[in-house]
Amino acid sequence: MAADPIIQLRGVTKTYGAGATAFQALKGIDLHVEAGDFVAVMGPSGSGKSTAMNILGCLDVPTGGSFRFKGVSVERLDRDQRALLRRRYLGFVFQGFNLLARTSALENVELPLLYRGEDKAKRRELAMAALDKVGLTQWWDHTPAELSGGQQQRVAIARAIVTSPDVLLADEPTGNLDTRTSVEIMELLTGLNRDAGITVLMVTHEPEMAEYARTIVHFRDGLVEKVEQVGAGVPA
Repeated sequence: MAADPIIQLRGVTKTYGAGATAFQALKGIDLHVEAGDFVAVMGPSGSGKSTAMNILGCLDVPTGGSFRFKGVSVERLDRDQRALLRRRYLGFVFQGFNLLARTSALENVELPLLYRGEDKAKRRELAMAALDKVGLTQWWDHTPAELSGGQQQRVAIARAIVTSPDVLLADEPTGNLDTRTSVEIMELLTGLNRDAGITVLMVTHEPEMAEYARTIVHFRDGLVEKVEQVGAGVPA
């Protein structure tokens, strides 16, 4: 029997405000993501894709409907349980890198392990291994100001994968990068998806970046407009 999807949204709605000023950002989303998939999420501003990603990242909760992660009903979890789910199973990559300015690459990557309570030796071992996966071992002692934009995003990806997450949520990961560096970052994400089996969900406005995905989900007006299966995940 086939395994259940790692992520299932059924009839998910999200409403902000109440009464005459209420705004329905999501109007009944149905979506499932198989473990190991690489999904690009696209849509115009205001389409609901960012709201959906916040729910998938356990940063927000649905107003209605069901969100199951690895078979667990996330909407029934309390704030602490959702935080634990984030720390144990999810990694996050942002357009703006979100690195601590005065700390080294190694210390930035160690941060999620610090929240987990890992000891110093274990933190260093795992952080160096993550930096090695993104090709930055020799830059471990450099601060963000001493790194290029592409290197900073690699540090951010290392920080996201240092806890061995099941799912990597990437919000416009190439939005601040030039074309050549964007391709390098997408090849890195594709490799992590292929070789480490990490499920990737990536918000992007760039069709050429979405071509790296195997599934493209199009949002419009608070709904999933269509889902495309686009093949191997490597653009021609």
